[in-house]
Amino acid sequence: IMSADGENGTISEAEAALYDRQIRLWGLDAQRRLRASSVLIAGLKGLGAEVAKNVVLSGVKAVTLLDHQQVSEEDFCSQFLVSRGDLGKNRAEASLERTQTLNPNVKVTADTGQVEDKPDEFFAKFNIVCLTCCSQQALQRVSHICHGNGVKFYAGDVHGFCGYMFADLGEHDYVEEKPKIIKTDKKEDRKEEGPPAKKAKVDSTETVMIKKTSTFCRWQDSQTVDWTSDANSKALKKTPQMYFIMQILLRFRDAHSRDPSVSHMEEDKQALLRLRDEVLTELKLCTDLVGDEFASHCFATLSPVCAIVGGVLAQEIVKAVSGKDAPHNNFFFFNGIDDSGMVDRIGSAP
Repeated sequence: IMSADGENGTISEAEAALYDRQIRLWGLDAQRRLRASSVLIAGLKGLGAEVAKNVVLSGVKAVTLLDHQQVSEEDFCSQFLVSRGDLGKNRAEASLERTQTLNPNVKVTADTGQVEDKPDEFFAKFNIVCLTCCSQQALQRVSHICHGNGVKFYAGDVHGFCGYMFADLGEHDYVEEKPKIIKTDKKEDRKEEGPPAKKAKVDSTETVMIKKTSTFCRWQDSQTVDWTSDANSKALKKTPQMYFIMQILLRFRDAHSRDPSVSHMEEDKQALLRLRDEVLTELKLCTDLVGDEFASHCFATLSPVCAIVGGVLAQEIVKAVSGKDAPHNNFFFFNGIDDSGMVDRIGSAP
C-alpha cells in the first residue's frame, strides 16, 4: 500500500480499511485496478442511479455523470439520487451531491451535455463507458468508438418490468479462481491388478488462478443478426423474448423521441404493437413470437427492476475493470413478470 492520495491506482491505508471487505473478496491488485479507472455513466434515470451508486461504492478513481434531461415527476419513483426540490433541474447536476456523498474518495463530476453532441475523443478518455436512455444511433456510434479505442462499453435500460444490459469488452483477458485438482496415480492406492485408474481429487482448501480470454462483438453486430440462417434459426428457440422487446422499445424511442408513457398508455400500447409487427417482419420472423401482453408491461421505470439490472450491470463493470471472474458475454435480460434473468450471447464479432 503506497500513496496517501489514491492516485495512479495506489491505495492509502484509510482506503484499505474502507474497502477491506471487498479487498478480501477480489484481492488488492483488483482494487488497485479499480482505483485507477474512470467511468462514464450516461442517463441518470433509475437504472443510471443504481449503476452510479454501486460503481462509486466499489472505489473507482472517477465517475462522470452525463445527462442533458431535467428531473421529472416520474424520476421520483426510482431515482434516489435526486430530491423533490430538484424538480426541473438538470438530472446530472441534481444527482451529483448524493453520489459524491456515497464515497468522498471518488471524484464525481456532472456533465449537462448530450451524448450525441460529444466528439469521439470524449469517450476515448474513459476506461468504461455505460450508456442508458440512449437512441439506437447513439448506441451504435459510441459502441463503435469504444470498440476501436479499447474502451469497455456497456449499455442498458429498464422499461416497466423489462430490463437488459449489454457488454462489449473487445478482447478481454481475465482470471478465474478454481479449486486445485490433484491427480493421483500411486501403486499403493491400487487394490486390484491391472492398469492404474486415473483419479482426480479436488482440494477445496487450495485454489489456482486460470487465465482466460473472451471475445465480444459490437452493439451493431448484436442488432443485425440473420435469423434465417440455419445456426441462428436453431438458436431462436432459446433466444429470450426480451431481446426482441428491447429492439421494439428502441424503435419506439427513435420514432417518438421518448419512452412509453403512463400518460399516453392506450395510445402507446397500440404503437408498441404496430412496432412489434414492423420489427419482427423486418427480421423475417413471425409476429406472434412476441405476444400482445408485452405492450402492457413496458411503462414507467420500476425501482425493483432497476435494482436488479443495475446490480448486475455494476457487478459486470467491476469484474471487467478488476480482471477477476468470467464476464457476461454479451447480454443479460430480466423479465420482472416471472422474475427470471438470462445471460445470452447474441451476434458475432466481425
